[in-house]
Amino acid sequence: MIRLLKQGDYSLIETKGLTKILTLSYKGIFAWVNARGIGEILVSSEKNFPASYTLAQGKYRIYQVKDEDKLTDTIHLELFVGRGLWQGYLLITGLPTTEHRKSRILPTEEIITKSGGINLLLTPTQAPANY
Repeated sequence: MIRLLKQGDYSLIETKGLTKILTLSYKGIFAWVNARGIGEILVSSEKNFPASYTLAQGKYRIYQVKDEDKLTDTIHLELFVGRGLWQGYLLITGLPTTEHRKSRILPTEEIITKSGGINLLLTPTQAPANY
């Protein structure tokens, strides 16, 4: 079973202090840090951060996966990175919450979304003129 839980816009920025910040519309703001001995984690934040650099922005999707061949049973986050490409991540304990502020994020080659992405969430007035 693959169930779409949430979708929207995301941005990934880097602050002056070289901290990556992932913002997911409808879900929150998360510092994306490399924790020594653990790996990459997301940390829940309620504060907006000024961006020094925008690393990426686009659409995201969050799926729940259970009992599917070739897919890990867990929460999957996919970020649209352009030209029909999605980057997949496994969120073993889900996204961080106010109660559980930290969560591991693991890159994966498991991709659920097969679409090119240009028309995923665009209304006709938002679509490029040459589309």
